Amino acid sequence: MATSITAKVNLSVVAELANSLDVGSVTYPVSYGANYLFTDGTGADNAKEMWTDTRTLTASATENLDLAGVLTDVFGNTLTFTKIKALIVKADAANTNDVMVGGHATAAASTFFGDATDKARVRPGGMVAFVSPDATGYAITATTADLLTITNSAGSTSVIYTIIVIGVV
Repeated sequence: MATSITAKVNLSVVAELANSLDVGSVTYPVSYGANYLFTDGTGADNAKEMWTDTRTLTASATENLDLAGVLTDVFGNTLTFTKIKALIVKADAANTNDVMVGGHATAAASTFFGDATDKARVRPGGMVAFVSPDATGYAITATTADLLTITNSAGSTSVIYTIIVIGVV
């Protein structure tokens, strides 16, 4: 039996900027949402698989997550992503070091960034999310552009992070 996926990725911001004036007050409310719905398939607004994990990196450790042919889903299926539609990395609030995402030297999954050596810094409790609902997604090429490097930024303590990858295989 084949697996299928339905996924919803939401970012919601509800904020209010207020200022007390000499007479009265002024508020500026903001309500903004970026909402993405992926259904089973390979085109725009589609995905086929998902991989999730909560991981720990010891002090100064680095790991390379092979997005094409090594990771397995919850059912034991080997995942060979060709497009990533959503990548979310959240650093644990109790971390004292940052979680660095990206920057593999030779086979970087670099379409998330401008350059293969670029990295995103995820502060303790923070997160980074890349979403591409179009048909192209973030391209992954087995053996040449498929490694997502995750690094503990310092040598003092371990870091914990949660990662979610939604994409096309």
